[in-house]
Amino acid sequence: MSKLIQPFIGETITIELSGKKIVKGVLLEVGSDIVVLYNGEDFLYIPSVHIQYFSKSDKEDSVSSPPGAPSINSENELSFRKTLNAARGRFAEIYTTGNQPLHGYITSVMNNYFVFYSPVYKTMLIAIQHVKWLIPYTDQQTPYALDQQKLPVNPAPFTLGRTYEVQIEKLVGELVIFNIGDTFHHIGKINRFEDNIIELVTAREEKCYLNMHHIKTMHLP
Repeated sequence: MSKLIQPFIGETITIELSGKKIVKGVLLEVGSDIVVLYNGEDFLYIPSVHIQYFSKSDKEDSVSSPPGAPSINSENELSFRKTLNAARGRFAEIYTTGNQPLHGYITSVMNNYFVFYSPVYKTMLIAIQHVKWLIPYTDQQTPYALDQQKLPVNPAPFTLGRTYEVQIEKLVGELVIFNIGDTFHHIGKINRFEDNIIELVTAREEKCYLNMHHIKTMHLP
């Protein structure tokens, strides 16, 4: 995709992401697996794997170029993993799905997931493959206008596994919330984990089975 989208750098483009999410902005950079847009307010770091289609926007929909450089500067080749690492400790918005972007900061980046501290959900584990965009905050912003003292750098309350699969295995027997608890069968105790299938016991002691490849976020209550 990079060769085909590269000529649009400096132009306003429209992108449809997985889940029929539409974003529009000036294309600033193209990396090995990521593009950077400026939508008039924020810099959006978008993994190219989630781009369903893109096209040049009409003139009346054009967005002005940003007043400065992207807030996360790439060194050498731009990639999503390097962006995640560079964003550690910075307040940011993370979007995976639905209408609930997450706000907080990245604390650790593992093989296929990262640890995200949210003032609302506390320590979260987010699968890298499901992130649709990352938007770094400006230096003056904090999530929910909270004081810095209320946003401490908290270590994860458990030992981290190198992969999402290993981490789920470590949490067998624990009460967890998957995908921000968007449905009742995403909240329960992990009973077993085998062949990428999670056996979850719900509040009414019913067993349900989840494919881990569709688990976007995970946190403990």
